Amino acid sequence: MSNPFNRLDEPTRRAFMATMAKAAFGLSIVPTLGTLGSGLLSAADPVKGSSGAIAKRKKPASKCIYLYMGGGMSQIDTFDPKPGSKSQGPLKAVNSKADGVQLGELMSRTAEQMKHGTVIRSINSNQGAHEQAAYYMRTSYAPINTTRHPCLSSWSNYFQAKQGETLPGGIMIGGGGDHPGCGFLESKLTPLPVGDPNRGVTNIKPPPGVDLKEMRNRLDVLGALNQKFYKSYELKSMQGHQDMYMDAVKLMASKDIEAFDISKEPGDVRAKYGESYFGRACLLARRLIEKNVRFVDISHGGWDTHDDNFARLKGTADTLDQGLSALIADLSSRGMLDDTLICVVSEFGRTPDINATNGRDHFPKAFSAALFGGGLKGGNAYGKTSPDGQDIAENKIGIPDLNATIAYGLGLPIDKVITSPDGRPFTIAHKGKPLTDLFTA
Repeated sequence: MSNPFNRLDEPTRRAFMATMAKAAFGLSIVPTLGTLGSGLLSAADPVKGSSGAIAKRKKPASKCIYLYMGGGMSQIDTFDPKPGSKSQGPLKAVNSKADGVQLGELMSRTAEQMKHGTVIRSINSNQGAHEQAAYYMRTSYAPINTTRHPCLSSWSNYFQAKQGETLPGGIMIGGGGDHPGCGFLESKLTPLPVGDPNRGVTNIKPPPGVDLKEMRNRLDVLGALNQKFYKSYELKSMQGHQDMYMDAVKLMASKDIEAFDISKEPGDVRAKYGESYFGRACLLARRLIEKNVRFVDISHGGWDTHDDNFARLKGTADTLDQGLSALIADLSSRGMLDDTLICVVSEFGRTPDINATNGRDHFPKAFSAALFGGGLKGGNAYGKTSPDGQDIAENKIGIPDLNATIAYGLGLPIDKVITSPDGRPFTIAHKGKPLTDLFTA
């Protein structure tokens, strides 16, 4: 028998396999992503079921597109304008299709889609630094040294089985090394990262002279060699490494891989989303959920506008507006919006006061998020800030409440307690209470 370690392929073929495996193993995926999670802890069995205090939705959305605005999105220039106040600055407010709900002028296309959405204007956080605040938004927990908490995508994968045979349950487009990934859950629940939506998943064809059958044979040999090691140390994450390689082979052999190819979209559809990275990522997200990927996480940076806020937002906010509005309209026209919850969130907002360099600084005291589709009543705003935007005037909520609302919209068990490997109890949204009245049922 020949030594299987002598049968090596060129690096690019192994790169795709490594990407799939590392997504499960919690290691660095691509240069822009960094480390997504430790991948060294596995979830314990639930220690109790739902308490019954929060009834699950009868018809929850089965998919989520989570749009993360990295850097701190300015709520006054997007979802909570303050016309007539000096806080507003040079950008104006525009009326939307929701009675009494105005958006910033750079969000005019999204304003046309507000009948499908709800703006939440009364979010408060106690985290004002980027890394800590981003972690808090994605996990509902403040960062601690001893535990890495799961993101919403990993919780979704934990509680709900994949809907398709080959595509993963969660996919992340963009992002960075501060993404919490799977946290203490099994490493296989980490969302698969995609670096460039225009390229999709690269290195997906076998090398010359090697077909998929041969690749499976090689993995079988490798698995056999590793079995003694697995049994000796009982490392679930190591077995997940091998399983992910096999999943990669299945994906390579499946027609579902075409979901990553946005060039197959008609030109007029691509034009509606725009040429930007974010617009193409939104188009890719729509293609992925059509193939039953449950959770797509997209990062859109550029919001850290301490300087030249208004000039810089003409690019950043306009890109969000085009991609988001196209996504909402596209899903609606295809009859997919009611089953897809779109979330627009950021780690914190930006100050109503305009600083000396014509910018806005970090402001976790009172900021906004927006939800669309997913069975929302839509066409409204929840919560209210003061006329100058400095304080929350009505219906103050915390980040765990926002995440509990997202989880409720997706039918995830908010009250179910999971123990981490070190014996600590956690829930999907900490102590958050969902805004159940935002939904039709």
